[in-house]
Amino acid sequence: MYAIIQTGGKQYMVSNGDTIYIEKLNAEAEEIVKFDKVVAFSDGENLSVGTPYLDVEVEGKVIKNGKQKKITVFTYKPKKNEKRKMGHRQPYTKVQIVNINGEKFEAATEE
Repeated sequence: MYAIIQTGGKQYMVSNGDTIYIEKLNAEAEEIVKFDKVVAFSDGENLSVGTPYLDVEVEGKVIKNGKQKKITVFTYKPKKNEKRKMGHRQPYTKVQIVNINGEKFEAATEE
C-alpha cells in the first residue's frame, strides 16, 4: 500500500513506516501532521488517481526540524571585478508516516 502526497511544492511516494525529509512545516517534534493533498493511492490491487486530489488522508509524526548542510553560492561578472560569495542552509522537517487511509503503522520498540 502506498500513496503519493503533495507538500512544499513537491510530490512524495510514501508507505507506512517511511521516513521522509520535506520542506519545513510549522510543527514541533512528536506532533502529528495530516497530509490531505493525496494525488494517488494504491492498496496493492487497485490504483486510484485524483482529479486533482483524492479523499484519502495520510498522517505523519514529526521527528525533528533541522537544516541541511551548507551549500556555497558564488556569482561574478567577468572583467568587472564584481564577486559575491554566499552560503545557504535549507530548513527541513523529518516526518515518519504512521497512517495511510486508516491503516496504522506501529514502529518496533527497542527494549
